[in-house]
Amino acid sequence: MSQQSVIEELQRLGMSGYEAKAYVALVGAGTPLNGYEVAKRSGVPRSTVYETLGKLVGRGAAYEVRAGEASVGYISLPPTALLDRMRREFDQSIDALRQALPEVASPPQVRLVHNLSDRASLLARAEDVVAAARNDLFLSGWPQEIEPLKPLVRRASDEGVDVSVVSFGEDPEPVGNTIAHRFSKPEVVLENLGCRLLVVSADREQAVIGGIVNGDAWGVYTDDPAVVLVAVEYVRHDIAMHLIAEKFDLGEFEQFWTSDPAVNRLRADHGAPAALLKRSAGGSLPPRRPRRRPSQPG
Repeated sequence: MSQQSVIEELQRLGMSGYEAKAYVALVGAGTPLNGYEVAKRSGVPRSTVYETLGKLVGRGAAYEVRAGEASVGYISLPPTALLDRMRREFDQSIDALRQALPEVASPPQVRLVHNLSDRASLLARAEDVVAAARNDLFLSGWPQEIEPLKPLVRRASDEGVDVSVVSFGEDPEPVGNTIAHRFSKPEVVLENLGCRLLVVSADREQAVIGGIVNGDAWGVYTDDPAVVLVAVEYVRHDIAMHLIAEKFDLGEFEQFWTSDPAVNRLRADHGAPAALLKRSAGGSLPPRRPRRRPSQPG
């Protein structure tokens, strides 16, 4: 990571740009510096360098040391100690806000639904949902989308969240209660759906539903109870189907699943889920086929 990247990360954690530059200069020196030296090494203006160093001292990121009878130098708090302190302060703030914010929040007047129009935003919102889980977490998707969510899913499982996962493809390092989707091959499911469908729901209170095709993605986040219920039941139904299928001969079940007319009728709308998800993000659906009219008696 470059020095500029370090400065930017420190800013994200609450330091001003000048504070971050001055701290990095002190860390890089490894020895006490006076204000002039900090300004020269960091690019902080000499007119504000002592004010900046005073703020670092105030937040405990640096200390004053005597460099002589009349001169004062500054030395940084070691980086590991600084990061540990920042983590503690951050956790304390989160704990305080977790208790205080619900007390000042008004009951929601409308349910939230917002569109997700690319893979990065889809996965970022999915991470938010996973991180919010306290009781149960339902997740269904392809390994390409499950993998980046795993650290948070694993942490949720370790903290006692009941995690249920359906993976459309074998996962060598499954998390929680993972079932590999077996009674249709992933490529067959992909053809039927028209996309890699991702469903994530936490505590039956919020959900992300999205589709990914190559580099494109579309989807929605919602806390609407009806939509969340459907998302949860979709994953639970898939898991139940696998538990039932495992009780039967694999060949016989495969024959039923691929040749039964009623099942084939339900699987005949190839690509429709992908088209619907794309429309939810502002795209358009292909033209609808005209409804078939029942034949009239002759």
